[in-house]
Amino acid sequence: MVTDGPRLLSNVIRSQDALHAPYGGVVPELAARAHLQTLVPVIERALEDAGTRWEQIDAVGVTRGPGLIGCLLVGVNLAQAIAYARSLPVIGVSHLAAHVYAGLLEDEQLRPPVLGLVVSGGHSDLIRWQPDGEIAVIGRTRDDAAGEAFDKGARILGLPFPGGPAIDKLAASGDPRAVAFPRPRAPGLDFSFSGVKTALLYEVRKRKTLSEQERADLAASYQEAIVDALLQRVEAAQAIDRAPTIVLGGGVARNRRLREAAQARLGHLARLIIPAPELCTDNAAMIGVAALIEWDRRGPDPAPFDADPSLGFS
Repeated sequence: MVTDGPRLLSNVIRSQDALHAPYGGVVPELAARAHLQTLVPVIERALEDAGTRWEQIDAVGVTRGPGLIGCLLVGVNLAQAIAYARSLPVIGVSHLAAHVYAGLLEDEQLRPPVLGLVVSGGHSDLIRWQPDGEIAVIGRTRDDAAGEAFDKGARILGLPFPGGPAIDKLAASGDPRAVAFPRPRAPGLDFSFSGVKTALLYEVRKRKTLSEQERADLAASYQEAIVDALLQRVEAAQAIDRAPTIVLGGGVARNRRLREAAQARLGHLARLIIPAPELCTDNAAMIGVAALIEWDRRGPDPAPFDADPSLGFS
């Protein structure tokens, strides 16, 4: 829950990692059912943590997309039902844009122009948040997203789901220079991670059996290749058109190595904002901030409106 500022009043997160771990990835039907079961208790807890009553709520913000259609429909329908029952305006937003706007919870003075890197399990996008408020995508993945590459790499290494945190943890005891994995490249400012994923697979097959240290070295080297590829593109975009502020967002922005390398490589190029780890993964606080911004830009949405699983940044 957020208020003008923007200022964070509460942020309740109910993770589904344990639910999906036995399957090695997210099962859409299970995810939608879990949303249905937990959304109302989560909202009630958020009100309690914020010390707020329903009578004090001015508007409802909700993710319209992108994402799994079942999960989106649960959220969109509940948000509109609450708004209708309490005669409140409702604002549907893009959770991709919300990853950029989450930087406002770290620095209330954040204003465009901004160069942003949004990296998650489903997306790897390089964007410019422009002075007119629009967000333009200037680079995106041609195949796997960075988070997807981490998850698939973890599976190759025999690590549990979710793969990104598992690789990050194991990599801490490994040597990132142990294996010279190729740096993924694509035309312009785009990304490509299928090549480095394949290189990891071949390396594991070649070795047949892995000691714990070899596994850690592979994890560290693989992670380094992905992080390096991401930051290369940010540096290239900044060289083309220098922005005063760079924002990192999305679940992969929780990665320890990415955060540390970004500070070292980007900190001198612009003011660098990386939200707290709990504000990088999908969360309601960033949706609230996005709703505040969209309210100022265009006002509430005419209800009813639908979920859009392919929604971009606007």
